[in-house]
This record gives sequence, structure tokens and C-alpha cells, in this order.
Amino acid sequence: MSLLVVGTIAFDSVETPYDRREQTLGGSATHFAHAAAHFGPVRLLGIVGEDFPDEHMTGFKQRAIDCAGVEIAKGGKTFAWGGRYEADWNTRHTLFTDLNVLEKFVPKVPVEHKATEYVFLANGTPSVQMQALEQIEKPRLVVADTMNLWIDIAKGDLLEVLKKVDGVVLNDEEARMLTDEPNLIRAARKVLELGPSFIILKKGEHGAFLIGQDDLHFALPAYPVGEVVDPTGAGDSFAGGFMGYLSSVKNTQPHTLRRAMLYGTVTASFCVEGFGVDSQVSRSRSDVESRYNELASICTL
Repeated sequence: MSLLVVGTIAFDSVETPYDRREQTLGGSATHFAHAAAHFGPVRLLGIVGEDFPDEHMTGFKQRAIDCAGVEIAKGGKTFAWGGRYEADWNTRHTLFTDLNVLEKFVPKVPVEHKATEYVFLANGTPSVQMQALEQIEKPRLVVADTMNLWIDIAKGDLLEVLKKVDGVVLNDEEARMLTDEPNLIRAARKVLELGPSFIILKKGEHGAFLIGQDDLHFALPAYPVGEVVDPTGAGDSFAGGFMGYLSSVKNTQPHTLRRAMLYGTVTASFCVEGFGVDSQVSRSRSDVESRYNELASICTL
């Protein structure tokens, strides 16, 4: 398995209607890596400050997450984010965003990681995504995530990234914003014209769509979680399960992409059952397979 993720490693402070946590381990690359680790080793590329606890680094290594690409900025402080969720879980208010060391981050892919075959460009500045991708020699599959902020302020750079990737992960709002197309299916088709061969449309509690070339079209509901604790990082965890499975089987045929969607849904469901990565790290591969089989049975006539 040869899988690398480029993204953020952060301290998250989260408030929900029922509980709150301060400075939990978070960030797009963190959630992705912990989900992907169910399927094999993961290479992590990001930056933290000197305030980043050794125990978190130890935790990464215990999950077979390679931290050779994690830069520790001397005298710097780790990226931090705070948010509050409303009772419907779909409404989130950002309370603060402290970029700290992330503000001047220049990705440096270790020499031993340049031959990585599977690459995920987690949500981040498109220019940083491109800088990292240009250091990878011959990737077999590249998938990118983004958000409405970059569509708004760095659309040109984002369009250049989309020309270089095989897949892109967007929610419905982002797809419509990127294409100026109100109809979601037509918006997805327009995104495919920008370069990717497939798009994953995230619908949160309503599941996800996979739309690609050659009439590839697959819809999947979310796994029915009994109690949501914290949805932060669910999309990144979905991507981690999706890419982790693909890199473990080294196959990207349509039927494999569909199966990867189920694994992504399962790892996302683990994420929302706890704060930060707490629930993800408490699960085993057998837990993943058990929930996968349950979800598959739900979706079968």
C-alpha cells in the first residue's frame, strides 16, 4: 500500500448542544490518515508547531501513519480551529481560525515518498496542493478535496489542480458554486469537463453520489448512526476509507470505486461517534468489515 495525504494537522475546539471539547487532535489530513490506516500504512504530509504534543506523534506512529513528511516549525504554533454545531448538526458556526504555522506552509515531500502511487490532496490552499502534487513522480490515482472559500478566492489555482487530478470530492453547494449550475447532476457533469474522471458529491446525513465518465453513477445512503457526537472530520474520514481501500487493493475499476464508497461511508460513521479521532482509533479492521457488511445488506434488494 502506497498512500500519501497532504493537508492540515490541527487543534480543534468543538461545541455541540450536548458537550464540548478543547484542543482535540483534528485537521483534514489527521482525520483522513486515521480512517485510511484501517487498510494499511499511510504517509502524512503537513506542518505543526513546537506546541504539538509528543503523544500525538506517538499515536500517529502506533497507527502506522508515517510522519516523515510532518514539519515541526521552530517557535511556531499549530493550526487551530473552533466551531459550534446547532442541534440539527447541519448548521456549523466557525468561532475562530488561527492559521499559525499553516500560513507560510510550503510542502516538502520526503525523497522516499516521491514514488507514492495513491495521493489525496485534502482540503487546503490550491497552490499548496499543486506544490505537493508536482513533487510526486508517477501517481496512479490522485483525488482532491476543496471548499467554497477556495472556489471564491482562488478559483484559478483550483482549476489548475482539477486538470491534474483523477477525482474530486465536493458537497452539493461547492459543486453548484464551482460551475454556476443549480442542477446538481448537471453541475457534476460540468466538473468532469474540468479534468477529473469522477466526482464524489457529499450529502452529509443523506449519503453520497459517485458520478464519473462512461455513465458511472452510484448513490449511497449514510450509515444510520444511533448517536452523533461530533461530525467534524466526517468528510475527511470518508475520503480516508475510500482511498485507503483503493490503495490496498490497487484497483480503480468502477465496481471497486463503488465498494470504496461503502468503506468510506463506514469510516465516516465511526468518526461522528466521538470527538476528534477518539472513536476511529477505538475501532478495528473487523469492526470496519462488520459495518461494511451491514451497510451492504441495507443497500441490497
